[in-house]
Amino acid sequence: MNKDLAFYYLADKPQYLETIASWYFKEWCEQSGRYSLLEVKQKLEKALNQHSLPLSIVALRGDELVGVAELKFHEMDAYLEYEHWLGGVFVSPSARGANIAKHLVLYLIDQAKRLDIKALYLQTESLGGGLYSKLEFEPLFEADSKGVRVLVMKKEI
Repeated sequence: MNKDLAFYYLADKPQYLETIASWYFKEWCEQSGRYSLLEVKQKLEKALNQHSLPLSIVALRGDELVGVAELKFHEMDAYLEYEHWLGGVFVSPSARGANIAKHLVLYLIDQAKRLDIKALYLQTESLGGGLYSKLEFEPLFEADSKGVRVLVMKKEI
């Protein structure tokens, strides 16, 4: 792992909530109209936890916020049988290409194990699975997620 990279609960670094809300809004909501910036911020505020879901993990390189990812419940309303989800994996554009997303996902898998979660699900717009295939998430099916075609994947942990 990149020795300069450190992970923290967003609950311990709430000063980054506004930046993360802005990242999420611009990446996934601004064009689609799925959520307003205020709604994104309110969803993130629910993830200010350490021992229960939803929770967010931030990645810092020194004092610079470089990434974020979440563990949450029932990300897709159509698939309520799938309980625990990994989502919101985002790396700042200036920090991409340094394997930060990979390290965030691996860290969240460890957090899921700590919470005694047996399987994680995710949705990705990368229909080939991308990073998640490399981390042994198995493709389940393609689906529509609020107007976007996604691949739903699962990993037993």
